[in-house]
Amino acid sequence: MSTLSKNAIIGYPAGIITGITYGLNPLFGVPLMKSGASIASILFFRYSFAVVLLMVFLCLSKQSFKVSAKQAGVLLILGLLYTSSSLFLFEAYHYIASGLATTLIFLYPVIVALIMVFLRVIPSWQVWVSIVVTFLGVLLMTKSDTSQAINPIGVFLSLGSAIVYALFIVIINRSKVIGNISNTLLTFYALSVGSVIFLGKILWSDTELTAGIQGSTAWLNLVGLALLPTIVSTATLAVATRNIGATKASVLGVFEPITAIGVGTLVLGESLATNIIVGILLSVVAVTFMIVSTKR
Repeated sequence: MSTLSKNAIIGYPAGIITGITYGLNPLFGVPLMKSGASIASILFFRYSFAVVLLMVFLCLSKQSFKVSAKQAGVLLILGLLYTSSSLFLFEAYHYIASGLATTLIFLYPVIVALIMVFLRVIPSWQVWVSIVVTFLGVLLMTKSDTSQAINPIGVFLSLGSAIVYALFIVIINRSKVIGNISNTLLTFYALSVGSVIFLGKILWSDTELTAGIQGSTAWLNLVGLALLPTIVSTATLAVATRNIGATKASVLGVFEPITAIGVGTLVLGESLATNIIVGILLSVVAVTFMIVSTKR
């Protein structure tokens, strides 16, 4: 008990909070999109608010912002990947239910395993079993029925988000150049890149920065996006990993699709077909099995 109690009390709640907060993306993002706000504006304010808060934290904790030229190059690539992942996910909300779109993001551990094959790190048989079962789960989730038609464009956008996020993770884990950069500083620079990109996109399209963002509710949704799915989820993930290990922290990520589906069904009024429920369960079980059995 003495060897587990302190770490468990801190680590397990942190891991659960990580999954839940990231799964809240649709709760704050979808109402903004429905009110007419552009995706570029939503993500610009989300990233900018988070950057300011992270800057304050880094200054208060007296961390250095200095990075080398090589590190800056890798951080730029990571920022582009992180930005693309968010953009693809929010674009997917236009085509498929937000809960389903966010659930498909949870396939990134399987995609990471496939990427590692190209890096000559061959996955174990447990990983291959998980990949097959997850693929079956995705087929079930994307199969239309009489109650709900699923647009393939939304599915491809969601999978695209998962793929670039997987690349983001692989680079973080494999790059020795950024090995000594803290998670907070890495997140700060990644989100800074996104802020600049989305501001440029807004200026290029000649649209109003705050178009569709009106009233206190809209601004609270933007602050909610910056705080919960961005800063809190990143911070609690680090806390969980340090206290209970990466394996158990990753397994607790199953709260992400569960939360997203709950928000979509209970709050946003999205329909939930039987095939989607079965597909989600298969995918979640497969990914959990892969993480637990391989201890990676």
